[in-house]
Amino acid sequence: MSDDPDNILKQDDDRHCAVVAVVGAPNAGKSTLVNALVGTKVSIVSPTPQTTRTRVMGIAGEGVTQIVYVDTPGLFKPQRRLERAMTSAAWDSLAGADFALTVVDVSRTRPSAETIALIERLATADIRRILVLNKVDLIRPQKLLALAASLNQKADFEQTFMVSALNGDRVSDIAAFLTKEAPKGPWLYPDDQLSDMSDRQLAAELVREKLFLRLRQELPHDLTVEAESWEQFDNGSVRIGMVIYVRRDSQKAIVLGHGGAMIKAVGEAARLELEEILGHRVHVSLFVKVRSEWPEDPERYETWGLDFNA
Repeated sequence: MSDDPDNILKQDDDRHCAVVAVVGAPNAGKSTLVNALVGTKVSIVSPTPQTTRTRVMGIAGEGVTQIVYVDTPGLFKPQRRLERAMTSAAWDSLAGADFALTVVDVSRTRPSAETIALIERLATADIRRILVLNKVDLIRPQKLLALAASLNQKADFEQTFMVSALNGDRVSDIAAFLTKEAPKGPWLYPDDQLSDMSDRQLAAELVREKLFLRLRQELPHDLTVEAESWEQFDNGSVRIGMVIYVRRDSQKAIVLGHGGAMIKAVGEAARLELEEILGHRVHVSLFVKVRSEWPEDPERYETWGLDFNA
């Protein structure tokens, strides 16, 4: 690349950038879609609703265009403080975004009340609206077309895409459209950055994902994970010490499993994935502690980028 200032300025002037808020009801497949659009795992995924707790940015580039995908917590009627903070973060993600990518799980019998409320609210928002019908491999084509027509009557969607985020089918169509429509502007992140999440945060999130995948509904939202220590060695390997916080002693026993089998399996699964992502040897140590008040700790909300008083 030339170091000529005029050439560099010209390259900057040619750049395009779009911020895309990916919104939808819990379990619509938002995180799976973002991972597919970015081309690597930037957000954890599980069948448990409300797995995503905060906004996660996945960054993709094509030529002179950068697309920043903002994966958001699912929108639903919140009851607890953490839920209120999560839904507030999802709505806040629309501020300053160029596009709202509304993801709908079409495998349900009918769109959820949360989905309808979201679409009706978006109908009056000053933002370019894109509809993504996800899991289309699980619905008959005739029913899919009727659903698309019905949802488009509720809001003025600029485009409708029918995809299977899990299989990657037609996901590239979304990326191509956004690349074509991205407004001119400077890039928000370096061209080699794929996420705004640090390796330390990613490690904690991967452990939480493995716990959700194994515990399912037994212990869905009463746990959190923090990386307390991160030691890098000369050979590139890393030793990570992480604490799993639960709210009751009975929950600690569930996370540990019989003879420690559960926590051992979780640690091994997280270690293998971290080694693949980081590209070097990883040692994972997991501990379980009971802290009943962790959902009321303002410092945790600050770490997650959530508003404690939402």
